[in-house]
Amino acid sequence: MTTPNQHWNKIFSSKTDPDLGWYEGDASQTLKFLDLIPLGEAVTIFLPGAGTSVLVDELLARGHKLILNDISDEALNKLKSRIGMNDRIIWLHHDISKPLSDDLPQADIWIDRAVLHFLLEETAIQGYFANLHSAIHKGGYALLAEFSTSGAPKCAGLELHLYSVEEMAERMGVEFKLVTHENFTFINPFGDPRPYIYALFRKYDG
Repeated sequence: MTTPNQHWNKIFSSKTDPDLGWYEGDASQTLKFLDLIPLGEAVTIFLPGAGTSVLVDELLARGHKLILNDISDEALNKLKSRIGMNDRIIWLHHDISKPLSDDLPQADIWIDRAVLHFLLEETAIQGYFANLHSAIHKGGYALLAEFSTSGAPKCAGLELHLYSVEEMAERMGVEFKLVTHENFTFINPFGDPRPYIYALFRKYDG
């Protein structure tokens, strides 16, 4: 049986970035939500599925500190080759549905573009949200961007859990307040529309 690590390593090792179905050459949709957050430059941002995203380059250019995680070490190695080593980055090769190390610094912002929807088992989903809750300090933010309920049922050969903003809010719990959300249709590199739901939450600081 192929493990998630093997599945994603095969994809990242056999395709160039523009051949990936989720590839974005322009991270402006995510950055638009980031610009709504009243924080300074030197904040820490956690990406639970960094992949080889150009968002990483944009965040570094803004002066942010980053915690970059991916289940694929192949993706992380490709990303390291592109951007180089940097003392503002913590690298993690981890299954985000499993508990994170207590040694990690807390983040100001959690940005997930197309990671959560790959988790199907309830225990894995709950593990993801437990990590999200513990990784963000009070007053911090979480941006979730997942396939919406009108989206495709599969991606990268895998079944998906499609999300509504209502389910996102319910799973985030009373500790988080929904700031804003938006339906967004991403046109993938092959010209196919992929409906997403983007939702920004803030963790109560009281």
